[in-house]
Amino acid sequence: MRTPVRKITTAVTAAAALTAAGQACAEIQIGIAGPMTGPVAQYGDMQFSGARMAIEQINETGGVLGEQLVAVEYDDVCDPKQAVTVANRLVNDGVQFVVGHLCSSSTQPASDIYEDEGVLMVTPASTSPEITERGYELVFRTIGLDSMQGPVAANYLASLKPEKVAIVHDKQQYGEGIATAVRDTLQKQGIEVAMFEGITAGDKDFSSLITKLKQANVDYVYYGGYHPELGLILRQARQADLDATFMGPEGVGNKDINTIAGEAAEGLLVTLPPSFDQKEENQELIKAFRDKGEDPSGPFVLTSYAAVQVIARGIEMVDSTNPFEVADALRKGSFETPIGTIEYDKTGDLESFEFVVYEWHSDGSKTPVNQSSR
Repeated sequence: MRTPVRKITTAVTAAAALTAAGQACAEIQIGIAGPMTGPVAQYGDMQFSGARMAIEQINETGGVLGEQLVAVEYDDVCDPKQAVTVANRLVNDGVQFVVGHLCSSSTQPASDIYEDEGVLMVTPASTSPEITERGYELVFRTIGLDSMQGPVAANYLASLKPEKVAIVHDKQQYGEGIATAVRDTLQKQGIEVAMFEGITAGDKDFSSLITKLKQANVDYVYYGGYHPELGLILRQARQADLDATFMGPEGVGNKDINTIAGEAAEGLLVTLPPSFDQKEENQELIKAFRDKGEDPSGPFVLTSYAAVQVIARGIEMVDSTNPFEVADALRKGSFETPIGTIEYDKTGDLESFEFVVYEWHSDGSKTPVNQSSR
């Protein structure tokens, strides 16, 4: 926890700067920080699409405190070093509210800077528990934790009565974190975890891994990481006649995995947030996305929309753009959003969030295979 004196001083200085800027241009800047380029830019597209739509619709109804919201967009390439650069730039630009970052490994170092400099952030996609375990005042999410998602995946795997499960991860904060949560839950249920092994993100040849999986005679493989690597693993596993069912988290639930894996993507199991785009109460909003030629079905589209909503509502609740006052309001409030009612605990995590197991298909569609879990 940073010292209160430093926080208060930073917040007052930043608030004064924003007040001066607001008098000149009557706007409240909302930073959107995530991957616009790089291997997981598809997820960034979801984030930017959802946040932009929320800003647009809030402005159409009068803005916030009579001021317009303005999106200020930053590309962190889902890279921790770039995320730190982006965070410092965002602070220098005088932005006090951020929707981002997307990747946990980027969110964590960026959040250190935001906490020091009095910037409130709401990540719509980072699921690592470590981000909020540090007790920061200005860090929030609109998505659940690996400690929620991992057990949902593991419990479903256990229900299938596997003989041997292999767990593979990309050695990154998000991938290894969710893989560890799955492993621990499986072991508690007496399921044999035959392998727990890391690969290197960006690799293209997974023949040695697949040989190990075949030698271990596993019937299920859980992968913690993102779709570019898993798509290649699926394709190469099919070519090597590995007879195992694969499963992964929301980081692999992207239609681009079909482009990489082809028919080998059929039958992949994926944990994702519920299909918020299918909810009856969201259909007017969903139409607004589709009218703009945008796909509202991605897992981070409406969580990003909700992130902007809670920031805007928090500002209205306290009639102030002071990030610390807004943070207090978020912890005390209840917010109706397209992803449901949002309420926060003291750490900035959601009081509840759902993950659902889906079966992925080679055409990019998905079918739920279990009841959602909280």
